[in-house]
Amino acid sequence: MMMNTFLPFLNIQKRRLYGLICIFLLVFSSQPLVAQRFLEEAPSSKRWADSILNKLSRRQKIAQLMVIRMSERRGDGVAFYEKEVSKYLKKYNIGSICLFQGTPLQQAEVVNRLQQKAKTPLLVCVDGETGVGMRFAGVVPYPDQLTIGAVQDARIAYQVGRAIGEQCKRIGIQVDYAPVVDINNNPANPVINFRSFGEDKYKVALLGTQIMKGMQDEGIMACAKHFPGHGDVAVDSHLDLPVINKSVAQLDSLELYPFRELVKQGVGSVMVAHLYIPSIDDTPNRATSLSPANIKGLLRQQLGFKGLTFTDALEMKGVAKFYPQGEAAVQSLIAGNDMLCLPGDIKGSIRKVRRAIRKNQLNWKDIDDKVYRVLLAKYNLGLNARGSIDTSALTSDLNTKAIQVKKDVYANAITLLRKDAGMSFPISKSKKVAYVGIGIEGENHFAGLLKKSFDADCFYFKNTADTAAAASLLARIANGYDIVLMGLHHYRKYPASNFGISQASASLASQLSERDNTISLVFGNPYAISNLPGAKNLIACYEDDSLMHEIAVNVLEGKLSPKGKLPVTVAPSFAYGSGIIQNEYFPLAQPEAAGLDETELNHIDDVALNAIEKGATPGCVVLVAKDGKVVFNRAYGHMNYDKKEPVTVESVYDLASVTKISATTVSVMKLYEEGKLSIEKTLGDYLPWVRGSDKASLKLKDILLHQAGLVAFIPFYKETLDPSGKPKPGFYKPAPDSTYSVRVAENMYMRKNWTDTLYQRILQSKLGPANKYVYSDNDFIFLGKVVEQITGMSLDQYARKTFYEPLHMPTTGFKPREHLPLNKIAPTENEKYFRLQQIRGDVHDPGAAMFGGIAGHAGLFSNAYDLAQLYQMLLNGGELNGVRLFKKETIDFFTAYHSEISRRGLGFDKPEKDNATRNEPYPSLSASPQTFGHTGFTGICVWADPKYNLLYIFMSNRVCPYGDNNNLGKLNVRTDIQEIIYKAIKNKK
Repeated sequence: MMMNTFLPFLNIQKRRLYGLICIFLLVFSSQPLVAQRFLEEAPSSKRWADSILNKLSRRQKIAQLMVIRMSERRGDGVAFYEKEVSKYLKKYNIGSICLFQGTPLQQAEVVNRLQQKAKTPLLVCVDGETGVGMRFAGVVPYPDQLTIGAVQDARIAYQVGRAIGEQCKRIGIQVDYAPVVDINNNPANPVINFRSFGEDKYKVALLGTQIMKGMQDEGIMACAKHFPGHGDVAVDSHLDLPVINKSVAQLDSLELYPFRELVKQGVGSVMVAHLYIPSIDDTPNRATSLSPANIKGLLRQQLGFKGLTFTDALEMKGVAKFYPQGEAAVQSLIAGNDMLCLPGDIKGSIRKVRRAIRKNQLNWKDIDDKVYRVLLAKYNLGLNARGSIDTSALTSDLNTKAIQVKKDVYANAITLLRKDAGMSFPISKSKKVAYVGIGIEGENHFAGLLKKSFDADCFYFKNTADTAAAASLLARIANGYDIVLMGLHHYRKYPASNFGISQASASLASQLSERDNTISLVFGNPYAISNLPGAKNLIACYEDDSLMHEIAVNVLEGKLSPKGKLPVTVAPSFAYGSGIIQNEYFPLAQPEAAGLDETELNHIDDVALNAIEKGATPGCVVLVAKDGKVVFNRAYGHMNYDKKEPVTVESVYDLASVTKISATTVSVMKLYEEGKLSIEKTLGDYLPWVRGSDKASLKLKDILLHQAGLVAFIPFYKETLDPSGKPKPGFYKPAPDSTYSVRVAENMYMRKNWTDTLYQRILQSKLGPANKYVYSDNDFIFLGKVVEQITGMSLDQYARKTFYEPLHMPTTGFKPREHLPLNKIAPTENEKYFRLQQIRGDVHDPGAAMFGGIAGHAGLFSNAYDLAQLYQMLLNGGELNGVRLFKKETIDFFTAYHSEISRRGLGFDKPEKDNATRNEPYPSLSASPQTFGHTGFTGICVWADPKYNLLYIFMSNRVCPYGDNNNLGKLNVRTDIQEIIYKAIKNKK
């Protein structure tokens, strides 16, 4: 049945292609149909769209599907086509325009006049990958996508998307042709390259999703491009038709991944590329933009996309060369596209479409359906309410957020790739410093800053200089300088002819970079770093403007630690993900520097590897810090037992109940210290919705100690399942919408009003006797709500703002899929009883999942190093890197023993009080009574011992793939490693 519906899309009679179709259906699993907010049919939107559709002539219907160019560069100026567009508006009632060059005021005035003339409101588009500043004079562009690709926290990408959305809304634009989600896996790509987020499919998908969400949260339709993936080409589709000789399976495993993810997340539109991919459609010279197999088959049917499709510009040679004078428009509509971008010959295109209808290649129902969808989008984008763009302070408004957002991106993107042991930041002001600017012939902003900050002597080497000039410059700086700063500037963004870098410039840069006292800074496309394979000290700066110059100087002055990582492989020695991220205030050090025996510590390897070999966990990370230095940070094994993905020290784990102390308890401590919370008060004092229940009188102190009488946990999920274990109707949907918005797992969204029922179930649960220790998740679910009630912020927002951001903990947070690539997150259980899938990036705890991934008892994720900073701050008495978050007495109070009936502190777990005589000491025999920390169900522990200024973190996913795997505990892995650490301390006092 499925095959029969797919075959007509191809319109190809070759039997050989039948096999290709079979591969399609085997490789591409059906995707859930995602709700499309911009095509939502409400009575009002349907009525509006129908009323306009019924008034359109046949020519006008076709014209509604066209996007017309508004301006272009001509010589040194800009030519606007207002006269021509006005003519088409009057004659055909065209549907859309695309803004290009010009000032904001020019654009706004033209749009205002055209909208006033339009019988049907114009859909205004822009090709603004870096915001409207990519096109409009006087507006600061946002960073290139490859620069954003170096950023490790995708929440910054969301802020970029939101800022771009605000710009578009301010100037009357409804659709932005962004983001680019092509994977740039060809360094020589002449058309995508720096426009991509990078070469990693997970990172591209994540950042593309966040840019898209930011824009669409501002009511601007995003457009994922260039489907099905333009990253692996060596030909510019503006000039010819690129060929991609990849199998369907290869495309599915790489290029299609970001598009699939954005489709799942509800991207409003997709732009289809001009590519020739024989495995999709081997009709000679038929571009993917004109292929029914690609659009109706792959994009619509297999990926489940329900939004609008735009062709890439039909004036581009990649399609116009083979389908001239309106034929491309016809074939684009036959293929299943909605919108024809820059079709060129408007009159001829309309005529040829009508001819195709007469020949039964198209029909008027197809056209009506497309126009109706476009009209729905116009309504949902606000075009039903006519208005005009306010031109007062327009350019200023468009630039309001640009500088700050751009600085945030740059500060998180700049990447330290190599640092010689003898080089350190800040550069001492007493050093004699020279600066060599390659690619410039006089002082730029960076040189001026270096003169001011380091009294640097500056030398310049323009790109037209020869090798003799290079030799002379090398001789001038050969002696007399402690440090030479070398900047590579003003080279082209695309890789042709080595980015325009001359042979003399490249040779000079390479020679300088290999000197021990040289720090090389590459200001532009990072692929140019291939010219500096032997650089001793190297910083990738990605862009060459005054803001990045200031960020780079901040690094040299020690005011900023580089946080970025390469988004692409630029040389064998500088692969994707390269980047030295280390906070100088929490440094890596040799064990001996902190009084630990390295030989003894190395026995940790034996325990960890034995645990993996015996199936206790597929992999793990062990971190040890002593006296404020990380002396041991090693990764073992793999993410899963298939051994496809190795664990690294940057792998992010589900912390399970370590959430209780790393988010909820520290938040309670902060509010306690600020006098906003008293542990002697009750739940009823803080939570109005518990009043009248038997939970209202429970003291916060007893709740922190797990002795308030609350039951251990409630299996909330069971109520939503039928006797066979399958979800009951009405509780979950495979895609989010306004009713089903609580994500519990992949393709599983819970009805949002059921969250209130979960709280009611806690209130209705049986209350046990007071002063009895019962370790309970419900205790901390309540405490999380108390934090939210007091602060007016969600727990994740409060913890992030108060702790994780000030301490520079980018991987620590809830809902990690929203800010980290999926392949960095360790999977947990392959769940067979509730969500019926492999859990990865969603919280393992079913209850926390039903609370949307944010709860006081579980939901936090982190890598080991970032989490360690939180506990080093606590060991330091509340301060780290000059940031004071607590008074020491607050920490001492909460981490002390507080119960006569258990070992607990306030929120924190602690050693058993009789460890010296117990058969099974907890957490280990040598842990001092001052020790505090917690364990996590997924295979986690964190223990801080103030007596020895010692920190121990163990991270694993022992529940992968089976949640009932208890070998980690049976083998005593965490305890044995902890004992090794204590044995390694040389001088115990």
